[in-house]
Amino acid sequence: MVASYVVKLFLLVELLISGAEALSMDYYMMSCPFMDQIVRNTVNQALSQDPTLAAGLLRLHFHDCFVQGCDASVLIDSTEDNTAEKDSPANLSLRGYEVIDTAKKSIEDQCPGVVSCADIVAVAARDAVFWAGGPFYEIPKGRKDGRRSKIEDTVNLPAPTLNSTALIKVFGQHGFDAPQLVALSGAHTLGVARCASFKNRLSNFDSANGVDPTLDSTFARTLSRACSAGDDTQVPFDRTSNSFDTGYFNALQRGMGLLSSDQTLFTDPRTRLVVSGYAANEAMFFLDFQQAVIKMGLLDVKEGSQGEVRLHCRRVN
Repeated sequence: MVASYVVKLFLLVELLISGAEALSMDYYMMSCPFMDQIVRNTVNQALSQDPTLAAGLLRLHFHDCFVQGCDASVLIDSTEDNTAEKDSPANLSLRGYEVIDTAKKSIEDQCPGVVSCADIVAVAARDAVFWAGGPFYEIPKGRKDGRRSKIEDTVNLPAPTLNSTALIKVFGQHGFDAPQLVALSGAHTLGVARCASFKNRLSNFDSANGVDPTLDSTFARTLSRACSAGDDTQVPFDRTSNSFDTGYFNALQRGMGLLSSDQTLFTDPRTRLVVSGYAANEAMFFLDFQQAVIKMGLLDVKEGSQGEVRLHCRRVN
């Protein structure tokens, strides 16, 4: 069974790459052969000092790809005449920029002007997943960096309050079906959420106690106590927030999903069986996540003159 999934994964990668002709697994083989190793070493060193950065690097990749494609536009700093993506309210909690900067500097020392920031973001996310105990997957490279980064472009990032119908629509616009939505949402097996992102579930509902009825009552009381400290209080998505595992899906089954956009995946019959399947079968989740994240990494990639290789990831050349 696992072997058949692996074969399907390689076939999918080949199919996806065929739509992005300049991308390839060995894109830097001649021009910067140690690119992967440099990024991996940088990520491993950073995560050994702060394991919570695994979630940050994976989220950075997602927020980059869902806005203008995987072009490292989320890394660009704002200027006096332009407010960039990273200063959008949806991106203020993003982390890991310094890890990308460190990897980029090390690569530039060896291979000046060759490796894009977009490729570094994608590879760093992959290595963070593996470091946290998740699957290792090869990804095609050759993305170019975008020159546009504007706050208004982040309006279509999925909000934490979306229900399953809205999520299926948003992800569908990027070419993902409902099972792939669930697989990508499994990235929430890593990291934390701020109370501001889910406090809507603790009040303003029509049920007798004012709490979202899909939220476990004991868990709701725990969250209310934690969030009494303020909106910036952080709560882990599951009990093993630094490990890439099935804890997130197990939490959804118990009514302990943090965000509305999490718990809705178990509430909706269109996605419930996928959640339950992943909760019971880690290997299936890992393989489906690999397929979905590889596909995400090829969203609207820029090639050739469509982009550039930034010398510094925080600003255009």
